[in-house]
Amino acid sequence: MTPAQCKVIEAAGTTAYRLASGPGGWVERLGDDVIISYKHDAARDEMGAGLDAWCAKAEWRPVRVFHRFMPIKNADRICPVLHSGDAALPLTTVVTEAGIRYGLDIGASYSHGLFLDQRLNRAKLQALKPKRVLNTFAYTCSFSVVAALAGAETVSVDLSRKSLDRGRENLKLNGIAESKHSFIADDTMELLAQLAAKGEKFDAIILDPPTFSRSKSGRRWQVEDHFEDLVNAALEVAAPKCAILLSTNCTKLDPNSMERRARWCAKIKRRAAEYMSLGVPVDFPAGHGASTLWMMVR
Repeated sequence: MTPAQCKVIEAAGTTAYRLASGPGGWVERLGDDVIISYKHDAARDEMGAGLDAWCAKAEWRPVRVFHRFMPIKNADRICPVLHSGDAALPLTTVVTEAGIRYGLDIGASYSHGLFLDQRLNRAKLQALKPKRVLNTFAYTCSFSVVAALAGAETVSVDLSRKSLDRGRENLKLNGIAESKHSFIADDTMELLAQLAAKGEKFDAIILDPPTFSRSKSGRRWQVEDHFEDLVNAALEVAAPKCAILLSTNCTKLDPNSMERRARWCAKIKRRAAEYMSLGVPVDFPAGHGASTLWMMVR
């Protein structure tokens, strides 16, 4: 991204975006901070040098620069490490996206709390103005925030209570009262079955599962193996004209394969649907970011 391109993004009220992407990693600007995510030391050093050159052109310097190593195994993940800047500053910060505020915690875990590649999909959900939203695998509830700002009631589901607590804080950051919003620490598949049994219906559903995980009961989840199970369960609680966001970082599921498998689910459930992909934001080159697809159920 050139400094001029970044200024266009910032003019839209966004202070969190990608500065650069490559085969060895990427560089993200998060307000006054920068995180360099790298796969090997050579890529880290190259991106660090590139950041210095970019800052000279932009006449801007980050307050802090963090390094985040991206290991092959998830079990080896660690929090970003401070490379330069004041170590006494808090590791929490607030960024904006289209003027909406999100709290980040760089020291809390491997991920800081906001998936930047979902910017277009968050804007789409807000533009849909849904009345009732189910946000599964909600993490820090960014989709719930935009839906709430559009007037929706939301149900946010995640196995992690800590992540949901951060979601509550994101609502507060935007002046949203919690009265119309619920947070449920539970297994999504189990909860979907319970919601269906109660006759619950939603006009927007967010499905952005991890590639792999285990439930509290030890049940194994693999998105490429359980994708249809998830979509079928979501269709059971999908109201007429429901918009379902399908999203994954699994490299074996691109938008075409997701659409093919989602069409099979719709046929099984006797639901008609149309499909659309918004792609990725301008700061994400091809091959970077999650694969996403909107399933617009009739």
